[in-house]
Amino acid sequence: MISRQFLREHPEEVREAIDRKGVEGVDLDRVLDVDEHWRELKARGDELRHERNEISSRIGELKAAGEEEEAEEAISRSQELKTELGELEQRANELEGELEEWLLRLPQPAHESVPIGEDEADNVEEYRVGFDDLRELPEPVIPHYDLGEDLDILDSQRGAKVAGGGFYFTKGDGARLEHALIQFMLSVHREQSYVDLFPPIPVNSRSMRGTGQLPEFNEDAYRIGGDEFTDYDDADLWLCPTAEVPVTNMYAEEVLLDDDLPLKHQAYTPNFRREAGEHGTETRGIVRVHQFNKVELVNFVRPEESYERLEELLDEAEEVLRRLDLPYRVIEICTGDMGLKHAKQYDIELWAPGDDMDDGPEEGGRWLEVSSASNFADYQARRAGLRYRPERHESADYLHTLNASGVAVPRVLVAILEYYQNPDGTVNVPEALRPYMGGQEVIEGHEPVGESAVGAGERD
Repeated sequence: MISRQFLREHPEEVREAIDRKGVEGVDLDRVLDVDEHWRELKARGDELRHERNEISSRIGELKAAGEEEEAEEAISRSQELKTELGELEQRANELEGELEEWLLRLPQPAHESVPIGEDEADNVEEYRVGFDDLRELPEPVIPHYDLGEDLDILDSQRGAKVAGGGFYFTKGDGARLEHALIQFMLSVHREQSYVDLFPPIPVNSRSMRGTGQLPEFNEDAYRIGGDEFTDYDDADLWLCPTAEVPVTNMYAEEVLLDDDLPLKHQAYTPNFRREAGEHGTETRGIVRVHQFNKVELVNFVRPEESYERLEELLDEAEEVLRRLDLPYRVIEICTGDMGLKHAKQYDIELWAPGDDMDDGPEEGGRWLEVSSASNFADYQARRAGLRYRPERHESADYLHTLNASGVAVPRVLVAILEYYQNPDGTVNVPEALRPYMGGQEVIEGHEPVGESAVGAGERD
């Protein structure tokens, strides 16, 4: 969250951030009034405590001097102060609670370099990679959801049977390809000096608040033990929506040393989100699903280094796609399309040629977001209590956090099935993945099983 001091000293900058990020339901004038009233109550409380302490000291002196009447008056005044102070503190605590709730909903101002815009239409394409030397594709390219069924390596129907819509099985070579992608990504990022973590999958509400998933994205998260969202406490557990949550909060309320930074962690986790999806092909296949695998990159850095580190982080995430030789583009996200916590954000979008969507490139197909590389500055650090000590004799300061997906596995799987497919319906395994699949070069599919397999592969 933004600091109270920043709010007090730069209210118009906060107001501008609310407007540029399109944040609704925030009454900044009310926030400022609550903060001012709270400070007045705190100041008045300090005055009352000072007066009560002075009176308490005098009571003993008055009694020792035999001035009983004045001592009784002092005792009476002390009781009045105690009552008044109790009422004042109760009101101050109520206002502070309201102020904290407002602060959780205030956006971080975007970095000055971020393009100003209202929504995704105003995002800026920075560059494309891999389109100068595209492989020859079959005519037409079969969408992954049909090809996956033909090869019997994807099974959304049986996934829905055991868990509901938005869940799926990968099978045989499909499962092996998914495992290979995860191991490949982890290997690439180890080369980039990332330290592996395998975090808990359930995360508590404190951790979800720390990274900004609560309260902004509570409707997208899976709450363990009940889906109705009312109040929450730190005893509540949620299924991990992204490894950003447990990894960032690993150091919550701790002080790191300057020598520890930059600290780079990577973590593979299954992730759980309520992806609403859209009509048509968006609900088919594995583009929008409720459970998906992902390798997450989390960085803890000195504030003065965070924007340079963001550019390096983006390059580290891109390296996965460069080695897979998959065409993609990089988008800089505008103010109106960023979340509350982002100071600057890039999205990496893969090209999947199987569905000719309206937002696809000239070659047809569609763009699939597979990573967001983001600098959160000190926004998460303030919420989670992430600090570092520049020098051992200096006071601790908030560090900066960044993360990126390295990258979302199902959508990479989609791109591989569509971009590396052959006219005979087989799929080439990208060369970089072959060592992770025992040298296998081509996915030829499997024979379906069960009575439902009769007529399989004979699509209309």
